Amino acid sequence: MLSFPEYAALSAPRSRYSVAMPSETLATSGPNTTQRFASVRSILGEAVRQRAFPGAAWGVLDRGKVVALDAAGRFTYEPDAPVVQPETVFDLASVTKVVATTAAAMLLVDRGLFDLDAPVGDILPGLVIGMEPGSGKQHVDLRMLLAHSSGLPAYAPLFREHTTPAALLRATLRLPLEAKPGVRTEYSDFGYILLGKAIEILSGEPLDVFCAREIFAPLGLAFTRFCPPQESRPSIPPTEDDSTFRGRVIQGEVQDENCFVLGGVAGHAGVFSNVEGLLSFARCMLAKGRGGDGRPLFRPETVNLFATRHDTPDGKSRALGWDVPTEGSSSGKYFGPRSIGHLGYSGCSLWIDPDQDLAIALLTNRTWPDRSRDAIRQVRPAFHDVVIESLRRGS
Repeated sequence: MLSFPEYAALSAPRSRYSVAMPSETLATSGPNTTQRFASVRSILGEAVRQRAFPGAAWGVLDRGKVVALDAAGRFTYEPDAPVVQPETVFDLASVTKVVATTAAAMLLVDRGLFDLDAPVGDILPGLVIGMEPGSGKQHVDLRMLLAHSSGLPAYAPLFREHTTPAALLRATLRLPLEAKPGVRTEYSDFGYILLGKAIEILSGEPLDVFCAREIFAPLGLAFTRFCPPQESRPSIPPTEDDSTFRGRVIQGEVQDENCFVLGGVAGHAGVFSNVEGLLSFARCMLAKGRGGDGRPLFRPETVNLFATRHDTPDGKSRALGWDVPTEGSSSGKYFGPRSIGHLGYSGCSLWIDPDQDLAIALLTNRTWPDRSRDAIRQVRPAFHDVVIESLRRGS
């Protein structure tokens, strides 16, 4: 892992987009943030200058209180682009997997509608109908989808050949397994596409409708949703200038192409939110399933079940739906072993530490204008370390 001085020295290739920096690199959210988290502001300002991302919003939940809510940079590298604000909504990409799909699974577990050991083929028969002899698909269960141990491949551009939701779902169901179920951990978008569809069958309604009513509304997540309406899209930072598939700038619509073909609603991607939304969700997880109003959303034992780290047969560690800190983790060096988190391809992340009663959210559009830059890998751990060091100095 690079130290921040080493990271800051990285050269940044130029593109056809201008790099003029505004004088107000960061949008302030009050003197407490400005003074206590000055080093955080500095590291994100430098990340913008080094073109790790054009803009970011971030926040810190410490012992139940939001102690920082701030932003850096602009929507794009253009000098007249809108300035990112602390309340700016971003495409969460794979953070969808935890704030929507995993959370929906937790609710259904609480209601006795989701058996973790149920074969996926019993819910989605297309997974096993016509399967190759010896494929092992009949052994894939819901727990394996959550734990990314189903044997399904990580990713494939199915959208290139399957251009309707039904066709892409059929293609996902027909994907051959790359490993015996339950043996190998392989982070898989396709496992979560199937998980989202299974939740729709078990809940009896579309995933976005269920999540909006049963998760986002009870937690007061007013700006968290699938498929933002057309009128709100200009207020969302763009993720990509897509010249190969959609032929337009992707702004306010899901960047992930497989999710786009699925109508913008899928188990693996599609949710948009802001920092406050993610911190409100994190507060619920830290409060053992209780929302900000004190009313229970999840049972404490279900939160514990899904958030508990377990070792996999191939020597890796995960929780159900969640990632956990390991050597070289994006969470940095201060998140404890019981922490849970998740990343999004667009450059977003959420990390939660129950032992420190702490959550940190970082939202960026690091894929603008294209997907070639991966400096976010150095920024994330450095950012988390500096946030926690700032907290400790101020405590």
